[in-house]
Amino acid sequence: MTREVRIGLAAVAALGAFVFFLLVVGSSGGTRPEIDPLSVEGALAGGDPAGRWESRELYVAGWYAELDADCNGDDGGADASVAWLQRDCPLRVLLPYQPDVDVTQAELIRDGLRLAAPQGRAFPSRAEAGGPNLRGQQLVFVGHFADDRAASCVPDRVERCRATLVVDDYDELVR
Repeated sequence: MTREVRIGLAAVAALGAFVFFLLVVGSSGGTRPEIDPLSVEGALAGGDPAGRWESRELYVAGWYAELDADCNGDDGGADASVAWLQRDCPLRVLLPYQPDVDVTQAELIRDGLRLAAPQGRAFPSRAEAGGPNLRGQQLVFVGHFADDRAASCVPDRVERCRATLVVDDYDELVR
């Protein structure tokens, strides 16, 4: 075997060892939550999301729906500081499936994960002027359950306020 062949084989072996090293180091940590978000089903599994996830920051992926014009409910009670958290309308939810155009408020509440944000700023703009606001793709919402302000909700809504995903931001789901 000539010297050039030995150098070539050593270079290929070194390159292989370097690639193996990069694979081992790259896979040593867990996946980043923004890369592998939680599904709506995963967020709601076990019943009480506030008890399960507490106030940890989560990335949750699903189909966004907002019901404004057809929404039945109130504006959030007497305490203006938490009205955004406990109001019924507009109803904003994250669903595990693409909802139909004629989706009802009852279906959204039954199947969806309720979303809220101070001043509503962390939500997409309306795609349609009236009726349900549906998106043609999944979105990833960043937020947390068990918000400290939930204790200020009216007594009948404290648990619902704690189980609401308080949204900080959203982004398109890229797969």
